[in-house]
Amino acid sequence: MKKTNNIFIKSTIILIIGGIITKILGFIIRIVYTRIVGAEVIGLYSLVMPTYSLLITIATLALPTTISKLIAEKKDQNLKIISTSTILIMAINFIVVLLMILSAKYIAIYLLHEERCYLLIIAMSLTFPIISLSSIVKGYFYGKQNMIPNVVSNIIEQLVRGLLIYLFVPLIMEKSEILAAASLFLFSFIEELISIFINLLFLPKTIKFKNIKISNIYPSKRTLKDILSISLPTVSSRIIGNIGYFFEPIILTNFLLYSGYTNEYIVIQYGAYNAYAITILTVPSFFITAISSSLIPEISKHLLDRNHQSLIKRLKEALCFALIIGITYSIILMFFASNILEALYNTNLGLNYIKILAPIFPLFYIEAILISFLQAINKAHITMKITIIGVIVKLTVLAITSLMHIGMYSLIISEIVNILLVVYLNIYNVHKYIKKL
Repeated sequence: MKKTNNIFIKSTIILIIGGIITKILGFIIRIVYTRIVGAEVIGLYSLVMPTYSLLITIATLALPTTISKLIAEKKDQNLKIISTSTILIMAINFIVVLLMILSAKYIAIYLLHEERCYLLIIAMSLTFPIISLSSIVKGYFYGKQNMIPNVVSNIIEQLVRGLLIYLFVPLIMEKSEILAAASLFLFSFIEELISIFINLLFLPKTIKFKNIKISNIYPSKRTLKDILSISLPTVSSRIIGNIGYFFEPIILTNFLLYSGYTNEYIVIQYGAYNAYAITILTVPSFFITAISSSLIPEISKHLLDRNHQSLIKRLKEALCFALIIGITYSIILMFFASNILEALYNTNLGLNYIKILAPIFPLFYIEAILISFLQAINKAHITMKITIIGVIVKLTVLAITSLMHIGMYSLIISEIVNILLVVYLNIYNVHKYIKKL
C-alpha cells in the first residue's frame, strides 16, 4: 500500500514540476508570438483551433489514456499493444489527412467565412501523423508510471518551439501574416519528432530488440478489441466535445453576422476570448493534467485488485487538490486579472470575460478529475452521454443568446451553463457508482 501510495504521489509531483516549467516556457513563447503577429493573426489562429481540436482527437484516438490503462493492466503484452496501436492510428491518420486536404477550402470559405484560414487548415492536417505517433510513446510511459520521459520531452519541445518562433516568425511575418499563423502548426511537426526521439532514449536498457520474438510484436485482433473497447467510448466523448467546439465559431460567426456585428469585431473578440481570456483562466490546467494522468493507471490498478477503499481515497485526494488549486487561482484572477493581462500581453482585451468566468472555473478543474475517474473505472460511455448533453445545451444557448445583441457575452453565458451542467452530471454519476461499492 505504501509503495503504491508513493508511486502515485511521486508521479503527480514529477508531472506538476514538469508542468510548471512547461507552462512558464509556454507563456513566454505565447507572449512573444502574440506580440510579433498581433491580434488579427491570433484571431485567425483561434478560428481554426476548434477544427484542429476536433481532428486531432480523431487522429490520436485517445491513445495516451487507452495505452496508459492497458499497459498498467497487461504488463506481458506491451509490445503487442504498441504495434497494434501504431498500425491502427496510421490508418486513421491517412484517412483524416486526405479528407482535410480535400475539404479545407470548403471549411475556410463556407463554414468559417474566412478564406485566409485555408492554408492554416492544410498546415495543421500535416502534423496529425507525427502527433499521433508521439501520443503512443507518451501513453506507454504513463502506463509504466514513469513520468520523467514525458516531462523532459515536453520541456525540450517548448524550448525548440520558442527558438523556432523567435528566429523565424519575424522573418515570415514580413512576407505573409497567414504564413506566420500556419508556421505554428508546422513547427509542431519538428517538436513532436524531437519528443519521440527524447522519449525513446528513456526505454529500459534491459530491452534487447534482437531477442524479441515476432509473435510478441505481431498485432492481434484481441489486442485491437481491447484498444477499441477503451478508446472508442473515450474518444467518442472527446469527439462530441470537440464537435461542439468545432461548431462554436461557426454558430457564433453566422449568428453574430446576422445580428449586425462585423467580421472584424468577431475575429478580434473571439481571438481575445481564446488567446487571452481562456489562456489565462486555464493556467493551472497543467496541475489538473498531472493529477489526471497519474490517477488513471492508479485507479485501474485498484479496480483490478478490488481495493475500493484506496480507489475512493485517491479520488478524494485528487478532487481536493483540484479544488484548492482552482479556488486559489480564481481569487487571484478576481483581484489581479488586469495586471496579469497588462504584464503578459500589454493589453486589456478579454478582461471582462476573465472576471465573469473566474468564479466558475474551479468547477472546470474538478470536471477533468471526475472524467478521468469515470474512464478509469470503465464508465467512459457515461462521460460520452454527459458530453453529448453538455454540447447540445451549450450550442443551443449560444445560438439563442447570439441573437440577443450581447456580442461575445453569448459565448460566455453558454460556457457557464455548460460547466455547471456537465460538472453536476459527473458528480451525480460518480456518487452513484461509489454508493454501490
